[in-house]
Amino acid sequence: MTQGKLRKEAGVIGLLYASVGGIVGSGWLFGPLHAAQQAGPLSLGSWLIGAVAVLLIALVFAELATLIPRSGALVHISRVSHGAFLGVIWSWILFFAYVSVAPVEVMAVLTYANNYLPGLIHPGSGLLTSIGFVVSIVLLAVFVALNFLVVRWVLLINSTATWWKLAVPAATVVVLLALSFHPENLHIATGRSQQDVAGMFTAVATSGVIFSYFGFRQAIDLAGETPNPSRNVPIAVIGSVFIAALLYIALQFAFLLAVDPAALASGGWATLKFAGSTTGPFAAIATVVGAAWWAVVLYIDAIVSPAGTAFIYTTAASRVTMATGEIGSGPRWLARINRNGTPWAALLVTFVVGALFFFPFPSWQKLVSYISSVTVLSFSIGPIVLLQLRRSMPDAPRPFRLWAPWVIAPAAYIISNWIIYWTGVATLDVLFGMLAVVFVGYLIHHYLLGGARRRREPLGWAHVWWLLPYFAGLWGLTELGPHAVGGNGAMTLFEGMAAVAVFSIVILGIALATAVPQHDARHVVEEMVELPPEAVLS
Repeated sequence: MTQGKLRKEAGVIGLLYASVGGIVGSGWLFGPLHAAQQAGPLSLGSWLIGAVAVLLIALVFAELATLIPRSGALVHISRVSHGAFLGVIWSWILFFAYVSVAPVEVMAVLTYANNYLPGLIHPGSGLLTSIGFVVSIVLLAVFVALNFLVVRWVLLINSTATWWKLAVPAATVVVLLALSFHPENLHIATGRSQQDVAGMFTAVATSGVIFSYFGFRQAIDLAGETPNPSRNVPIAVIGSVFIAALLYIALQFAFLLAVDPAALASGGWATLKFAGSTTGPFAAIATVVGAAWWAVVLYIDAIVSPAGTAFIYTTAASRVTMATGEIGSGPRWLARINRNGTPWAALLVTFVVGALFFFPFPSWQKLVSYISSVTVLSFSIGPIVLLQLRRSMPDAPRPFRLWAPWVIAPAAYIISNWIIYWTGVATLDVLFGMLAVVFVGYLIHHYLLGGARRRREPLGWAHVWWLLPYFAGLWGLTELGPHAVGGNGAMTLFEGMAAVAVFSIVILGIALATAVPQHDARHVVEEMVELPPEAVLS
């Protein structure tokens, strides 16, 4: 097959819709119910906290993406500050974070579809049946097949779906508030009021709130396929977060006020359950309040919305997978591109690995908790790289220049670690266990299977050793946290958050102190993008 190259056919609207399309998926279909059960009316705060957290992270990556405008940019960024070894570790973190999202959205499609096509989901457990498993694999294959089109057509399909995906939830807010308005619900607690505030924070990570915002990165991952990344990427990244925040907070508000107060009389929000709530809460409420006609639209949207997100995440996942081949973290053949400008080898790997996620995490909420933690962990490298580049390349032209970087970047790093903390011990056991396997596997490959020349190449331990206390410390602080995060209760939620904040600043300082020399960081950037002479200052 003739080797091709990526096409620069993604405009600002295409990138904006890519990010919005990545954000508005299955999160709004299930997140408001789970958030309300954990935090009651304070779940409104959960969506606001999630928006602020993701916006801070997005601002960091908006600067980095315009400085390093490459498709799969997050993978390339990861090796700037601490060398190739960290790039290998982070590229695998990113790989798992991306390829697991499309299976989540496929699960959401099947969960709703089970209402009128029973037999896809086991009742009660929410797990896939054998038939559901087969259907999941087929749907994932369809999304991958569509991504073999040129990027212009991929983004056109996504933009068309995004119009629908925005219109339906916005109309849902209007329909529910018009037919069922119970402001007294805002004064009802979860039934365990002493945990409501804690629930507001933990819901950010475990109910699908933070997961729902992650799509902003789609524009970053396509930065190498737009003719004007310095203008288009920041608009798409920041604009998508604002649009999503307004939509999600409005949906949570409408959900809280639309619920029948009688359903809250016995146990408050914590025990909220009504017919159809586990498989389609918004459609179920619409039916109860007399809008069965709108429930039909919601059941249709429950296929279109998550399916559209799965489609665009398959696009981004293939670019991230392609980038692992470009930097050598994975086999070089992953970077192969066909005549349409499609990374075909990466798409096939995205499908195979994505299908595996239906095995260990076969229900929507289990997948969401896992992805929330691994994705936020993948973002935590951004503030470190940004501060290192501000030191090593202070005069490089930055089309989008983050203001107060030495305040915002550390804040984004702390928030990233808070979200990981909120996901709980059980999820971190899986996350860090997976990373240990990847880490040991890479060392075996390097020292035993890499050949004599590869074994002689220095790994750069001096620049990555800080990851060990970072991962161990996060896990240990979570273990000491409150029962709300699965800890042993040695610290309250806010004591734990304070400890994580202090710990984050310490680790950030160590990470910057152990970064590669400034001229090495500049060299890596120069390899990835041709900078003007004035940007390459000694």
